[in-house]
Amino acid sequence: MTTNQILTGVGLILALAVGSQVLASRLRIPAIIILLPVGFTAGAITTDVNPQDLLGAAFQPLVSLAVAVILYDAGMSLDLRKLHGQTRRVVVRLIAIGVPITLAFAAVFAGLLLDMSSKAALMLGAILVVSGPTVVGPLLVFIRPTDRLQRVLSWEGSLIDPVGGILGAVIFHAVLASTRQGFGYQLAQFLAGVCVGLAGGIAGTALLWLLLRKLRLGEVLGTNAQLASVIAVAAACDTLRDDAGLISAIVMGLAVANLRGFDVPARRPFFETLVQLIIGVLFISISATVTPASLQHLVLPALGLIAVLVLITRPLVALLATVRTDMTKGERRFTGWMAPRGIVAAATASTFSAALVSKNIGGASKILPVTFLVIVVTVAVYGLTAVPVARWVGVTRPARARPLLVGGEDWVVDLGRALGSLGLEVLMWAGLDEQRQRIRQAGLELAPGELLAAATGRGAQLEGVTAVLLLTEEDDFNALGSTVLQGSAGGPVYRLGARRPSHGVVAPYTGGQILFDPRLTRYEIGRRYAGGARICTQPGDGGDPGIPAGSDLLFLVRADGRLDPVTRVGPPDPQAGDTMVLLGLAAGPA
Repeated sequence: MTTNQILTGVGLILALAVGSQVLASRLRIPAIIILLPVGFTAGAITTDVNPQDLLGAAFQPLVSLAVAVILYDAGMSLDLRKLHGQTRRVVVRLIAIGVPITLAFAAVFAGLLLDMSSKAALMLGAILVVSGPTVVGPLLVFIRPTDRLQRVLSWEGSLIDPVGGILGAVIFHAVLASTRQGFGYQLAQFLAGVCVGLAGGIAGTALLWLLLRKLRLGEVLGTNAQLASVIAVAAACDTLRDDAGLISAIVMGLAVANLRGFDVPARRPFFETLVQLIIGVLFISISATVTPASLQHLVLPALGLIAVLVLITRPLVALLATVRTDMTKGERRFTGWMAPRGIVAAATASTFSAALVSKNIGGASKILPVTFLVIVVTVAVYGLTAVPVARWVGVTRPARARPLLVGGEDWVVDLGRALGSLGLEVLMWAGLDEQRQRIRQAGLELAPGELLAAATGRGAQLEGVTAVLLLTEEDDFNALGSTVLQGSAGGPVYRLGARRPSHGVVAPYTGGQILFDPRLTRYEIGRRYAGGARICTQPGDGGDPGIPAGSDLLFLVRADGRLDPVTRVGPPDPQAGDTMVLLGLAAGPA
């Protein structure tokens, strides 16, 4: 290809990847729903986005390294210390029982329906055991299931990717080893691949320990060091044994997440951005390699395989994983209706199938197009039906707001009581013991543990929280929290304004939306509350809000339970059925 064709192709792939993710975010649907058909369509109408033409022999190695980065990132989300109680029991069962059952059903029916050799069918079965948080997470945000159900499905999605990646790499090496004669030789080759991956993971972990623990690199250099280490170790392992780098990447991620002493920043915006970009580029690139001709005669058999996975395999796995647990009947049913496939399935199918085709494994050429169809159909089925199914089995949370109020001063506790009296699911957090006791005495739900640690731990976001209100007496804490907690809730993060614009170390230099009228700083609210002002509620009529003299509007609670705060941008417009939350001496205290 010419230089101009390569530039056009690379630019088009990036534009399609990011554009699809932007469109999906606006439509509030998983990006995969847009990425796959866009990539497939682009590959069908033009050769400019075909990565095999653009990169030639470099495409598969680059995919392998990209998957290694994704799996390292997935491994870092697996802090097993945060998985406990009944949630741990169900998640462990979903992995320990679900993986072998799904592998067996997928492999058997792939051989029967798709006329694949046992080796290719086994490889396809290993690929299809994965689900993934990149697909499950956005669906759960849209569905709003109960907290426990969301924890179970989120953890399963986070765990199944690296587990499936390891399983796929192990079976891949076993299949390659089986092409050579002699059981002893085959076993030795299989073990050699696994050992290379494990040895690479251990060496990579030691390297990361040196870079992150001993040298104590900053956030930027620390992120660069992680990325370089993962790619270098994975590349070295792949050089020695095909796709052993995937095992090494997962081992490194698990080590960083679970070994004490690693100095890894809680928030890694560059790393997270890079992973999202890689996911988008891989989906566009891989789906562009699936031609309409490769799908001929596979659609109906693949739909039969999908029906087995969706209607038989997943419900059976959910039944066995949740039996004799305290999960409700509705939660068990919904667990049996949530197993979409995602990027790891697509990437591993692209990586493994090409190598198996080169080894003349019967049916290996069908692995990638069948995986493509499974991803498209399962995402479409679960994406379109999950919400009505969740409502039917009764596992959705009410649509009303669930704000997290951070602070334990008297006026903050009274605000929590006022919002709770209007039907909102108020959650509170405070650092001092006396403040936490005050919250308990008010009958409000108290968030446990360390707020920032809970919010920034990957896979342990502020589940169900629709907005965070930072209302403490420490301006710097509010400002820092507004930065750290961004993205940890299903909605915006607000903070009180500082007493003076120049006050504090970080307050003037952080973003986040600042609450209330500019005059209502945390100092002014405390002063007025000490002088007799109280939190009051008053119906709004949708026209003139009729705010009493000497009172200030803080929030509007909408008729449907949404919470709209007053910010420096201005007050929200009142509508019929709204309730005003005021600070003043008006009658009718909450």
